Amino acid sequence: MEKKLMGVFAPITTPFDAKGEVAYDKLKDNMKFYSKSGLKGYLALGSNGENKSLSNSEKEKVLETIIKNKGSDQVVMAGCIFESTRETIEFAKIAQGLGADFITLLPPSYFKKEMTDPVLLRYFTDVASSLTTPCLVYNAPQFCGGTTLSVSLIKDLAKHPNIKGVKDSSTGNIESFLLAVRDVFNVMPGSANFFVNGLIMGAPGGVISLANVFPEITCKLYDLTVNRQYEEAFKLNEKVIQLNKTVSGTGGVAAVKYAMDLAGLYGGNPRLPLLPLGDDVKMKIEDYLKKENLI
Repeated sequence: MEKKLMGVFAPITTPFDAKGEVAYDKLKDNMKFYSKSGLKGYLALGSNGENKSLSNSEKEKVLETIIKNKGSDQVVMAGCIFESTRETIEFAKIAQGLGADFITLLPPSYFKKEMTDPVLLRYFTDVASSLTTPCLVYNAPQFCGGTTLSVSLIKDLAKHPNIKGVKDSSTGNIESFLLAVRDVFNVMPGSANFFVNGLIMGAPGGVISLANVFPEITCKLYDLTVNRQYEEAFKLNEKVIQLNKTVSGTGGVAAVKYAMDLAGLYGGNPRLPLLPLGDDVKMKIEDYLKKENLI
């Protein structure tokens, strides 16, 4: 398995100021904190990063800020999420030039009916073959019109020398992926809900939204699990799953950002059309974090 993918990755949020402009200074401040944490690295420009709400020039500057301010041993995955092969390759080459360690690719979704296994195999293959930076594919049907990467497709992608793994944020697929390709492909859980199960079954690490708020808790869960301290790991896992349900499960990106504010980082509001959290949801999150002595 790829050593660069062993550990916990935070899918970094993109901070915005009160006018909705990207707050690069706040991102830099957040990165100073994360760079000293136990995080293995970051997914930049993913769903938590509000990829589709950023212009290409903003994406480039966000990615550059993350790469320049990461810890020296930390790894950066760059989300390159576009509808055409041409535009995906163009931005992936920019990310490659900035020093991204991996390029993360989500299936196109506008022509969802046409996104058959042969079409997706060609798409991922064409992009990966155009780059020297290794690629990861991203199975997240909730972000691409319901398109799900099949086990058969994952098996074919695992044969490509420049496609190194899959981040799976769906429900009910990771076990099938791990059983099919875990010895030759990096299968990474994209949710705290099945992070520990994935690690036990052979995943090298995971991309966990909660790591934006509590990186050390998620890193401790990883360490306990890989060191087979299962009694402690399962106890902490219950806490992490409930925490994830209360934060990410309550309000998505807006809730993650609000929890970051409560934890002393800069979250701020999401960019429209996503709305800030209502006061009732804010109170629910704040009360829970206080009850758990996390803020």
